[in-house]
Amino acid sequence: MMELRVVDLEKRIRDHLEKLGFEIHPLKVGWYNAVLSPAFHLPYLDDTLAFVVLSTPAMFDKAFKPFLRNGPLKKIRDPVDQCISHHLTLLRESLADQQVDIMYDYELLPNRKPKFLAQTAAHIAGAAYYYQRKDVQQDPWGEKKIYGVCIHPRYGGWFAIRALLLFPGVEVPSLLQKTPVDCVTTEEKRIELLEKFNFHWRDWSYRDITEVKEKYSEEQKTYFATPPAERLQLLTLQGGLQRNAIH
Repeated sequence: MMELRVVDLEKRIRDHLEKLGFEIHPLKVGWYNAVLSPAFHLPYLDDTLAFVVLSTPAMFDKAFKPFLRNGPLKKIRDPVDQCISHHLTLLRESLADQQVDIMYDYELLPNRKPKFLAQTAAHIAGAAYYYQRKDVQQDPWGEKKIYGVCIHPRYGGWFAIRALLLFPGVEVPSLLQKTPVDCVTTEEKRIELLEKFNFHWRDWSYRDITEVKEKYSEEQKTYFATPPAERLQLLTLQGGLQRNAIH
């Protein structure tokens, strides 16, 4: 009975989000907590069902631009964050028979730690491989701080991890874990990826470390390359793309 409920729940979420350019990937909270120190544990039972939500390149045209056309923006938040929140709030309303907790990638706890570690969650759910310093045998960086980065098997680096949906009332003891696709397989490529991500991220090149099936449009690149404080102004200049911006 529980398995049928989970299949139905996943279908309802997919039907709502995939047409908007989002992907979802299920996981158990226990898988996530098992690889992190207690300071980062999520306060749910190990078998609690969760879904990582990713935005694909299609999200810009399918969700973001229509969102901009349809309503006024609030200056206090980034327009993309507002769009994601809008659609996930609608999803939660459509799942009124479930308790749904939503954590966004930009949210922080009072101690300034993120509410969840987005790249870890994506890796654990099998959505995208999280390449880190420990994935390189001959570390060339010495004392430098090196951040890791997720690469998607279809979109390379042309995607974003947006949120975690948690269902406290739904436990999935028999859910099988999927291993993320390791698409940057050689030592040389992994070093190149981490070098590009850490030291040359502004040129977008790390996103093309693998052959991608789809990537951001030029319009989308321009938008994301614009400093956040200037994005509202950019939107008002883009030929009526956003009629109702508060500026």
